[in-house]
Amino acid sequence: MGRPARSRSPATVPPPADNELRSTRISFRSRKIVKTPPAKPLATAAVAPPAPAPAPAPLPPVLPALSSPGEIASALRHLQAADPLLSAVIASTEAPTFAASPSLPAFHSLARSILYQQLATSAADAIYARFLALLPSASAAASAAASDAVTPAAVLALATADLRTIGVSGRKASYLHDLATRFAAGELYDSAVAAMDESALLAELTKVKGVGEWTVHMFMIFSLHRPDVLPCGDLGVRKGVQELYKLKALPKPEELAAMCERWRPYRSVGAWYMWRLMESKSAAAKKKKGNASS
Repeated sequence: MGRPARSRSPATVPPPADNELRSTRISFRSRKIVKTPPAKPLATAAVAPPAPAPAPAPLPPVLPALSSPGEIASALRHLQAADPLLSAVIASTEAPTFAASPSLPAFHSLARSILYQQLATSAADAIYARFLALLPSASAAASAAASDAVTPAAVLALATADLRTIGVSGRKASYLHDLATRFAAGELYDSAVAAMDESALLAELTKVKGVGEWTVHMFMIFSLHRPDVLPCGDLGVRKGVQELYKLKALPKPEELAAMCERWRPYRSVGAWYMWRLMESKSAAAKKKKGNASS
């Protein structure tokens, strides 16, 4: 018989060496926990309460229109007392007159101002008459009723070619159409324009093509009859102030504003006298030239 098979014991794994045991152990070192005291609140300096805002400057009184009864007389008394040099011009010049009622609606007045831009008065008068004749209801109406015919719709109905036939440039035709479009759309309307102050009028009306500061100032003086408008950019007013005060150089707009501050709140009337002063000087020069040639 063969030998009986020996039973084999499972293979045994030798125990790890001591150095291996040491390398696999995780070392824990006790740490002392330090408690951090709560942070002390920072000392804040006492903050003084904000100073009260200064009271706004009082608004200047709203004066009646120059067409109101007695307003021109009040303006002349003020100007004569405020400016002795201007007082002499007032004494030698006929007092201004403004219509007792608004001369033209706002739209009509602004359209007329555009037509008159950069033209001699006689040429502008002729073009304006032909402009009215283009409007069917205006051409057959009396002059008092013709102003009602100059409406945004009527102007928009006129083609640029129609306006050019009466002497209106293509550029001015575009200005008229832009003005009419804004009124027709309700961006501007007569009662709102009449209620605006000077800054609002300048901001809104100068959005219209061809309407600048000078046009707005003329509109305020001669259509709305505002008493305290100083057209600083007007050459006639600047020359008048130069002549009045015997200045060597033509005053700049900001210099003009400072010198005419004494005219408040009737600077519109002061400006009107500057135009008359230059007209009288021109007439005197023509008369002198005519006498010398005769």
